[in-house]
Amino acid sequence: MNYKSVVVTRRGGLDALQIVENDLRPPAEGEARVRILATPVCQDDVAIRVGNRPFLKKPPFTPGYAFIGVVAAIGEQVTNVAVGDRVAALTQFGSHAEHIYWQAEKLVQVPESLDMAEAVTLILNYLVAYQILHRVAKVRSGDKVLIVGASGGVGTAFLQLGQLAGLKMYGLASPSKHPLLAEYGATPIDYRTQDFVQVLRQAEPDGLDYVFNGMGEEYYGRGLAVLRRGGVLVHYGAPQSFARFVLLVLKLLFYNLWPNGKKIEGYGTHRLGVDLFKEDWQKLFELLEEGQIKPLVVQKFSILEAVKAYEMLESGQVAGNLVLLAPELL
Repeated sequence: MNYKSVVVTRRGGLDALQIVENDLRPPAEGEARVRILATPVCQDDVAIRVGNRPFLKKPPFTPGYAFIGVVAAIGEQVTNVAVGDRVAALTQFGSHAEHIYWQAEKLVQVPESLDMAEAVTLILNYLVAYQILHRVAKVRSGDKVLIVGASGGVGTAFLQLGQLAGLKMYGLASPSKHPLLAEYGATPIDYRTQDFVQVLRQAEPDGLDYVFNGMGEEYYGRGLAVLRRGGVLVHYGAPQSFARFVLLVLKLLFYNLWPNGKKIEGYGTHRLGVDLFKEDWQKLFELLEEGQIKPLVVQKFSILEAVKAYEMLESGQVAGNLVLLAPELL
């Protein structure tokens, strides 16, 4: 028996992708084989293919940052999951495939009542937004925040979770996406034609409590400019190269040593650990079950139609999430 996966054969564009057949093998000790039901497509999937990240895995590799699936087989010493369980994990690589082998201890149980296309967006995009809001910033109702890049998968997660937390939100987005921001109670700002520093200084002369930035270190100076004294800019998302990584660290040190009462904090998806992942995913699953959040899934594709999804994502026109699904869920 075999299964198919999407493989990046070299650094480059969409022509660097191939569909490859692989042999199914028994899981190793402590490992589970999971048949993938849903996996999101995110900007990092594109960046690692093109080469716009430090510390990259060398081709060939299968992209895919997260998944939900059904346990198809387990190896020896696996006791926390069983065949037939619906599970999820944060992977970074490997999930744009029909099957994946993963350490069983890193799997989390997923309620079968959830819509898989919606639920899989919680594993990465909503996790990032939730942990930044509640574990890094520790926001309180009434806090004033700016979301840089408010219309993407993480941005729309910030909007929904921020609305739920009672935040006063401002968001940077292109004009076509402004109605979406307004729907979630955020004040939209056109980052192309408006000077957001000037806009926010007029709207909030006392300054904002937080800026959430996933778009690059070029927003540091202006982001800090709209904060109140004691305010925090939280940066998430990887830099585009090792040189940019070094520059990012130097800028963090410089801005945090500047005596203005403001600071920058960094967030990395893997820094808080699997135990906190599991705790926060359970909370997000509950919010989805209760209808308190509703992930915006723009388009669904078959897992083996990943190239179409990448192409759509790279167009820059996506507001929300793109998801790859097993054929029976389409």
